[in-house]
Amino acid sequence: MRYWTILLAALFVLAGCKQEEPPVTVRTVRTMVVDPKPLADNRQAVGEVKPRYESDLSFRVAGKLVSRLVDIGASVKKGAILATLDTPDYQNRLRSAVAEASAAEAALVEARGTEGRLGKLLKDGWTPQATYDGALRNLRSAEAKLVAERAALELARDQLSYTELKADFDGVITAVGAELGQNVSAGQMVVKLARPNDKDGVFNIAETALIDFRDGQGDAIVWPLSNQRLTMEGRVREISPIADATTRTYTVKVTLKDPPPQVRFGMSIGGRWKSSPGPVVALPASALFQKAGSRAV
Repeated sequence: MRYWTILLAALFVLAGCKQEEPPVTVRTVRTMVVDPKPLADNRQAVGEVKPRYESDLSFRVAGKLVSRLVDIGASVKKGAILATLDTPDYQNRLRSAVAEASAAEAALVEARGTEGRLGKLLKDGWTPQATYDGALRNLRSAEAKLVAERAALELARDQLSYTELKADFDGVITAVGAELGQNVSAGQMVVKLARPNDKDGVFNIAETALIDFRDGQGDAIVWPLSNQRLTMEGRVREISPIADATTRTYTVKVTLKDPPPQVRFGMSIGGRWKSSPGPVVALPASALFQKAGSRAV
């Protein structure tokens, strides 16, 4: 009896107790509205300042270099003498050409006199036609000989003048290729002359950075590595169509607009392309995850 009394009391107690539900946790959700916006391209490259116009100056004739009046960095004016060759051989050729031309002139005078005398005799009937024809032939030959000797004389004068190497335009010497006493051949580079005010920024760019230059043009911002606050505008004017065989990069030439005097040839520079990429949607990394091996938001 006592056992049943205790059991019923326990049941009443349990029935009177209500099971409490666990509190609901409210999580704060952070939302944001994303709109497609252009993403700035911060890719940069390091290059070098080079002249846009640079000429290899050389002699038109061969000879021994007896003087070189300029060194690297020298500023020269158009027509200034940069180097000279040994001239005795060309002076002797000129004297020989002068003598040959004089002899041809004398031969022409004699041939004209002979043709005139025989022509008069032929008219009076005192000489045969064949004799006159020979005199006329000699006259025409003497005239052609004089023309050839005069041309050889002009060539000898030109060759003598070619022993002086002169500047074709105002510029700066950027390299030398021959020293005093050296025998140089015709066409061998003696000095390089560059226009000082036309400068290019030359960069070697990977192919992944050329996506925005489908038309081979574009704008750029360029600055010296020694002074990054000195920025300059630039215009991409040339992209190499073939990658370098060793580095697998493409040469990009950027024309600098009004570069300051501090920017010199050979200076190291940095560059950044002013591209206009398509709109992209930027999402926070915390909103990205993977599900079944695929990305999801």
